[in-house]
Amino acid sequence: MARRWPKDRAWIEIVLEVEEPWCGECGRRMHVRAHGHHRILTFEGPVHLICKLMQCADSACPNHHRTFGPAQARTWTMPRWMVGWDVFCWLGHRRFARHWSVPQLRLELLDSYDIVLSEDAIEDYLQCYQCMLAARQQDPALLEEHYRTTHHVMLSIDGLQPEKGHETLYVVRELREERVWFAEALLSSATDEIRPLIVRARDWAKRLGLPVRLWMSDKQDAFVKTIAKEFPGVPHRYCGNHFLRDLAKPMLELDSHAKVQMRGKIRGLRGIEREVLKVHAANGINHAEHEGMLRVQTNGLGVVLDYCAAVRGILNDSQGGPLRPPGLRMAEALGQVQQSLRRNVQLKKGGTRSRCSSV
Repeated sequence: MARRWPKDRAWIEIVLEVEEPWCGECGRRMHVRAHGHHRILTFEGPVHLICKLMQCADSACPNHHRTFGPAQARTWTMPRWMVGWDVFCWLGHRRFARHWSVPQLRLELLDSYDIVLSEDAIEDYLQCYQCMLAARQQDPALLEEHYRTTHHVMLSIDGLQPEKGHETLYVVRELREERVWFAEALLSSATDEIRPLIVRARDWAKRLGLPVRLWMSDKQDAFVKTIAKEFPGVPHRYCGNHFLRDLAKPMLELDSHAKVQMRGKIRGLRGIEREVLKVHAANGINHAEHEGMLRVQTNGLGVVLDYCAAVRGILNDSQGGPLRPPGLRMAEALGQVQQSLRRNVQLKKGGTRSRCSSV
C-alpha cells in the first residue's frame, strides 16, 4: 500500500541518471523509458528521488525488455523504504548502542527532526539493521582480514536465557579477539541440538586456517561430549565465572537465608513513618516547601524519616555476587546505621541530617 504523504510538505527533488547510458549488448545509446519516484525522510529534510529508467531502443537486442535504473539510488535508501540511510543507521545505533526504547526513538525523531514513524515501522527497520549487522559480522572476507595477524583462536560457548520459558540463545565467541562469531536460539541443550553449533565453529576455524587451542564453557554434558568428539585433543576449560558461581553456591544459599532473617527482624518501617506524619499533622505543621516537595522541618522527626528511607534501601539492595554476597553487604550497612543511631543518642540531640549523611 502506497504511503500517503502530507500535501503541504516541501520536497527536495534530486534527479538520478543511469551511470552507463550505452547498451552492454549492442552498444547503442539507451533511451529513457520511464521515471521512478521514491520519497524518503532524511535528516536533511524530505527528499524526492526521481530515477531515470532506461531501456535499449533496438527491439532485436536482448536488453530491449530490460529496464536499467541508477545504482546511485542505493546510496540514498533501499527499495520500498521510507527513510534514508542516515535515519536507518541512527535508529540502529541508538537502539543497540545506547539501548533506547522504540517509543523513545519515535518521540525523538518527531521532536528533533519532524520525522513521523510508527512503532511498527521502527521495529521493522531495527530488524533489518540486525540482519545487516549479523551478515557483516559473518562476512568471510572481513573475518579473514580481522584474523590476518592471529596465529590461533580460543573459543567459548554459553547459553543466555532472556526470560524463563523462552528459547535459550547459545553464543559462540572467540576469546582472543573478543568477537562473537555467531548465535542461535535453541529449544533445548541436548547433544543433538548443540552439535551443529560446534561443527559450525569447526568449519569457521578451518576456513580461517587457524588452529583451535582452547574451548571454554560451563562444562554442560552436551558441551563436553560434542567438543571432545569434534575437537579431539583440544583442551576444554571450565569458565572462571561459572566455576566461582558454582563453588560459592552453598555460601550464597546461607547468605540468602541470613538476608531473610535480617529482614524478619527489621519490621514496621512504614508504621514509624505514619506515626511521624501523624505527629506533624496534629501539630499543624505544613509539609509543603516552596518547590512543592514534602519535607519535615522541625523537632528532628525528619531525621527519623531519613533513617527509615536508608534502611529500606539497604533491605532492597540485592547487588553483590559471589565475591561480596548481598547478605554480607546488608549486615555491614545495617551495622553502620546502628552506629549512627548510637552516636546521635550519646550526643543527646536527637540526630541531625549531617550526622545521617554517612549512612
